Amino acid sequence: MKPWLQLVFFTSIFLIWRTEAEFFTSIGQMTDLIYAEKDLVQSLKEYIRAEENKLSQIKSWAEKMDVLTSKSTSDPEGYLAHPVNAYKLVKRLNTDWLELENLVLQDTTNGFIANLTIQRQFFPTEEDETGAAKALMRLQDTYKLDPETLSRGNLPGTKYRSSLTVGDCFGMGKTAYNDGDYYHTVLWMEQALKQHDEGEDTTVSKVEILDYLSYAVFQFGDLHRAMELTRRLISLDSTHERAGSNLRYFEKLLEKEREEKEKEKSMNKTMTTTEPVVQSGAYERPLDYLPERDIYEALCRGEGVKMTPQRQKRLFCRYHDGNRNPHLLIAPFKEEDEWDSPHIVRYYDVMSDEEIEKIKQLAKPRLARATVRDPKTGVLTVASYRVSKSSWLEEDDDPVVAKVNQRMQQITGLTVKTAELLQVANYGMGGQYEPHFDFSRRPFDSTLKSEGNRLATFLNYKDEPDAFKRLGTGNRVATFLNYMSDVEAGGATVFPDFGAAIWPKKGTAVFWYNLFRSGEGDYRTRHAACPVLVGCKWVSNKWFHERGNEFLRPCGRTEVD
Repeated sequence: MKPWLQLVFFTSIFLIWRTEAEFFTSIGQMTDLIYAEKDLVQSLKEYIRAEENKLSQIKSWAEKMDVLTSKSTSDPEGYLAHPVNAYKLVKRLNTDWLELENLVLQDTTNGFIANLTIQRQFFPTEEDETGAAKALMRLQDTYKLDPETLSRGNLPGTKYRSSLTVGDCFGMGKTAYNDGDYYHTVLWMEQALKQHDEGEDTTVSKVEILDYLSYAVFQFGDLHRAMELTRRLISLDSTHERAGSNLRYFEKLLEKEREEKEKEKSMNKTMTTTEPVVQSGAYERPLDYLPERDIYEALCRGEGVKMTPQRQKRLFCRYHDGNRNPHLLIAPFKEEDEWDSPHIVRYYDVMSDEEIEKIKQLAKPRLARATVRDPKTGVLTVASYRVSKSSWLEEDDDPVVAKVNQRMQQITGLTVKTAELLQVANYGMGGQYEPHFDFSRRPFDSTLKSEGNRLATFLNYKDEPDAFKRLGTGNRVATFLNYMSDVEAGGATVFPDFGAAIWPKKGTAVFWYNLFRSGEGDYRTRHAACPVLVGCKWVSNKWFHERGNEFLRPCGRTEVD
């Protein structure tokens, strides 16, 4: 292929890739950045070789001229008495030095700069850097990791250990600060200061770190420590105007506090005589919008799982033939109970490695940021509580898709004719999907908060109160979730309502019903995909719908059968 054709092809591939950037939301797509960086390194090495060759030529010329001028300056007239020397002097100054000038001015950066310019338009953006920083903070919170652990890269299951510099920690703190997140600002600025105090070489000054840290500490109402940090800043830079004005402001606030306490004392009111001292790192993490945050994150860490001995006795493993499905009689699937009520089962060897790689290959070029439906507007949008990329595969895309769909139908005994397309998802840095329901909740159910309705679907139903009404296939009766990768740490599927945690195992799948036989939603199935701490998580899932399954899963006698 001609070089210019290669460049056009390379550029067109990148343009497709860039359509939905947000690299931090998909580890699978971030792998492309590894190869892009490798290409830049090779280009940089070529530039260095060209520059070294150029300098070698200049150095050789300089050494030759040094010897010659040493001889000529020792006896100028005697040297020029030889006509050849006189000629060569004129020629050197008229021609040879001009050639040297052209050599010195020769620009060897063209190839590298051209490559860098082309690839820069496909680099991660400021949004990616912010998203990546927030992902580390999410992992920090969920798995109770202190900044020191993250900074030193001491994570379980890691093959390639890496650490954060003072500049990296400072950048994390700035991201949190710009987001109004003073809790993480304090944690990361303290870590940056700690590493700076230990003598780590950096271009970030202590003054910059203390400036952010003192203000963030002040936002927590820790006036004494804010003053202490500000005084330290001023001792390093007495001309820092903002620090000076902040210190005066803090002193006024402290004086005001003393006056108020003296006033209370004079009025014989009860008061504490000692100032509360807030120690470094003792600030509490602010509450957020998720009511089950603590339960959810504990389950992600493997804590609080309610697997009692009594429940364990009710769980079994067996061979599953899909109610004597002819296709499974000779080769039934291994089925294992993960939970008794609601019943959640895991199937083994559902997808082969070859099928998994083919599905990933088909999905990767189509991956786009996974969206959620705004419960108030009905519009699909991205959200911080769902960090992944997904794509949807049809049976016409490849025979393997039809094969996998048929297998899920045989295992579940439900029809795929009314099911949604096969969704493939890849989780990015700290990839997660916070607690949500897979089924559409009835709009007349006033006992539940509508803000919690986070439905993930690729169709835009706009003002429809029933997210699946326009499909004409009813609600999502069941979920079949394929794990297409192992995950070194994190990434569990958890159910906060009853305290279950299911860990990814490549080639296995878990299955549960979202609806009771009556068609009413089973609200216990509210579940979440925990943040991936270490690894690359790939899943695919099939949502089965009510229509077409009336006789395959008939109604029960009661509402909750």
